[in-house]
Amino acid sequence: MQRSEVETKYKWNTADVFESDEAWEQAFVAIEKEIDFQKYRGTLNTAENLLQYFKAEEAVSMKLMRLYLYSFLKSDEDVRDSKYGSMNARVMSLFTRLGAETSFATPEISALPEKTLAAFIKDERLKDYDYMLSRISAQKKYILSEKEEWILAQTGEPLDVSYDVFGMLDNAELDLPEIEYEGKKTKLSHGLYSVILSCNDAKKRAEVFRLYYSAYRKIIGTLAATYYGNVKKDIFYKNVRGYSSCLDMALFDEDVDRSVYENLIRCVNAAAPVMHRYMAVRKKALGLKEMHVYDLFVPLVEDAELRLEFDDAFDLVLKGLAPLGEEYRNLLRKGKAERWIDVHETEGKRNGAYSIGVYGQHPYVLLNYQKTTFEIFAIAHEMGHALHSYFSNKNQPYSKAEYKIFVAEVASTVNEVLLLKYLLKTTQDKNLKKYLLNYFMDMIRTTLFRQTQFAQFEEKAHEMAEAGEPLNKDNLSEMYYKLNQAYYGAALTHDKDIEIEWARIPHFYRSFYVYKYATGITSAVCIANRILNGGQKAVDDYFRFLSGGSSTDPVSLLKIAGADLTKEETYAVVMKEFEAALNEFEAIS
Repeated sequence: MQRSEVETKYKWNTADVFESDEAWEQAFVAIEKEIDFQKYRGTLNTAENLLQYFKAEEAVSMKLMRLYLYSFLKSDEDVRDSKYGSMNARVMSLFTRLGAETSFATPEISALPEKTLAAFIKDERLKDYDYMLSRISAQKKYILSEKEEWILAQTGEPLDVSYDVFGMLDNAELDLPEIEYEGKKTKLSHGLYSVILSCNDAKKRAEVFRLYYSAYRKIIGTLAATYYGNVKKDIFYKNVRGYSSCLDMALFDEDVDRSVYENLIRCVNAAAPVMHRYMAVRKKALGLKEMHVYDLFVPLVEDAELRLEFDDAFDLVLKGLAPLGEEYRNLLRKGKAERWIDVHETEGKRNGAYSIGVYGQHPYVLLNYQKTTFEIFAIAHEMGHALHSYFSNKNQPYSKAEYKIFVAEVASTVNEVLLLKYLLKTTQDKNLKKYLLNYFMDMIRTTLFRQTQFAQFEEKAHEMAEAGEPLNKDNLSEMYYKLNQAYYGAALTHDKDIEIEWARIPHFYRSFYVYKYATGITSAVCIANRILNGGQKAVDDYFRFLSGGSSTDPVSLLKIAGADLTKEETYAVVMKEFEAALNEFEAIS
C-alpha cells in the first residue's frame, strides 16, 4: 500500500510539531546560534550559577528534541526518502556539538568537594536536579577530565554508525523475495512474514521461514561485522571510563543493582522445565511429529483469532483498560482523535512499532497494523508507552521527566496483561478462552523467556569480545543456536536457520536493553494483579509510578507500584501464572 492511499485519520499529524519543512529549517537556523555555553565554564561552583546553566542547557535541548522529533517521524514514513534522513543527521550533528559545548559541566561538577555536592543536592533552588546531582556524585570515579570528556562527546555520532547501518540494511536494502500468498505473488515484508508465520498452512510457514532467512543469510557476514562494531563501541566506553564490564556499565547507567539482572537470569533458567513442558504440549496440540521453530507462532486453537479492523480493535483496548479509570481512557481517545498514531503498513515505512515522547509535545505512536490478535495487543502496548511519557512529562520538570529505559516496558506490558485478563474473564467461548490462554503463555514465552535468552546472548557476546575473542558470523551463530536449544528443549526441532536470528534483532544495537522486557513483564504481571485486586489505592500507586519519571532510581519506583525486583518471589509470580495457564489450557476439553 502506498502512503497516499491511507486515510488522513490513520496518519500521525506531524504539523503538531512543525507546520512544514520550512518552519523546521527556520528553527534549525535559529538554534545553531544558541549552542554557546563557554561563558559558564569555571562558574559551576555556586547554586545560582549551576541553576542558570541547567536552565540554559535545558532550553536548547528541548528545541533540539523538537527538531529531532519532526525529522525522525518524517523519515520513518518512508526510509527510502533521503531528505528527512539528512535532516535527522543534521540534528544529530547539533546534538554532538551541544555535547561538546557542555562537556566541561559534568567533570566540573564532579570535581567539587563532596560537601559542596551534598549541599547542592539539598538546596531547594536545585530540587529539580537533586537526583541528577546525586548520580553525578556516584559517578565521580567514572568521570574523566574536561578535555577527555570533550573528546568522548565527539565520538557519539561516529560510534553509533553500526545502528544506522543495520537500520538501512533491515528496513530498506534487505533483498526480501516474492512469495505466493492468498493466490497472488507479493513481495515479502517484515509484517507479512509475521502474518504468514501464524497461518495454519504448515508448508507455507516453512516456506516463508526459509525465504525470510535466506535474505539475511546473503548478508550475514556484513551483519556480523556491524554487530561486532557495536560491541566494540561498548568496550571502548567501558575501558575509557574504567568499568569492570559492559554489563556493569549498562546497569550503573540505569541505576540498577546487578542482583536484579542476576535474579532474572537465575529464575528464568530455573523455570526451563515448565517451558520444555509447554513445548511438548504445543507439539501435541498441533498434532505434529516434528515441531519446528516456524511452528511456534501458529495459534493452538483454530478459528479463534481476533481479526478486527483498527477502530474496533481500539475500542476493545478501551474496554480492557477500564480498571485504570476514565482519565486514562479519555487520553487514549484523545490520542486517536488527534492523530498521535500512524496506523497502517505502507511501502518504505519503518517496520515494527514504537512510541516516542518528547517533552513539550504529545507522544507519537508508529504501528504497522494487521488484523491479528497480536496487533490488537500492540495497540495497548504502544499506547501504554505513550501515556507513560505523557504522565511523566506532565508531572515532572524537564530534568526528571525522562524515565529510565529500565522501566520503559512496564506500562506497555501492564496494558497488555489487563487487556488479556479482561478477555479471559468476559469470554464464555471455550475455544476463545483456550486461544487466549495460549496467547498469554506465548506472551510470557516471547517477553520473559525469549528476551532473557537474548540477554544471555548479549552478555556472552560482550564477554567474548572483552576477553579478546573477535566476533564473527560463525561463533555468534553457534552461541545463539545452543541457547535456543537450552531454552526450548528436545520437543522442538531447532532448524539450522534459527542460528542467525540474532542478526535481525534491532534492540541488540541498544546493548543490554532486551533484559528490561523480561523485568518489565515480571513487574507488569505483579502490578496488573494488584490493580485488579487492590482497589483504588493500587491504581493510585500505579499512577504515582507513571508520573515518577526519573525522580528516583527505577527499582524504587517499581516498588511503589507493587513490584520488588530485588526479591526472587516477584519473578516466581510470573512463573506461577505461566504454569497455571498451562494447566488450565490442558484441562479445557
